[in-house]
Amino acid sequence: MSKIDIGIKEKDRKAIAEELKRLLADSYTLYLQTHNFHWNVTGPQFRDLHLMFEEHYTELAVAVDDIAERIRTLGVAAPGTYKMFAQLSSINEVEGVPSAKEMVQILNLGHELVVKTCREALKVAQAGDDESSVALISDRMRIHEKTAWMLRAIQ
Repeated sequence: MSKIDIGIKEKDRKAIAEELKRLLADSYTLYLQTHNFHWNVTGPQFRDLHLMFEEHYTELAVAVDDIAERIRTLGVAAPGTYKMFAQLSSINEVEGVPSAKEMVQILNLGHELVVKTCREALKVAQAGDDESSVALISDRMRIHEKTAWMLRAIQ
C-alpha cells in the first residue's frame, strides 16, 4: 500500500486506531451477546425481546464493519479474532443462559460500557484532529446511549 496522507499525523492515526480497536471489540462482543440472547430468550416478554434483540444485533453488525473499515482507513490492521476481542473488550462474557430480565440488565450494562469506550476514543480522535473518527464515534455513542435508555425503561 502507498503512504497515507490524509492530514492526520501517523502517531495520531495509530493512537486513534488503538481506541477504535477497543470500540470494535466492545461492539463485536455486545453484538455476539445480543445475538445469543435473541436466540435464547424465553418468558412472557419473549416476542418483544426477541424482536428488539434482533434490531439491536442487526444494527451492531453494520457498526462493527464501519468501525473496522475506519481502522483500516487509518492504516492499521483491524482485530478480527475472539482472542483479540476478549483482550480488548471491557464487556465480560456471560456464562449459561440468564433470565429475560437478566438479559436486559446485562445488555443495558453492555451499552453503557460501550458509551464509556466511545468517550475515551472521542478524546483521542478530537486531539488528533480526526473529524471522520469523531463523527463515527459520536454516532455510535448516541446510538448506545439511546439503546441503554430503552433497555432501562423496560426493567
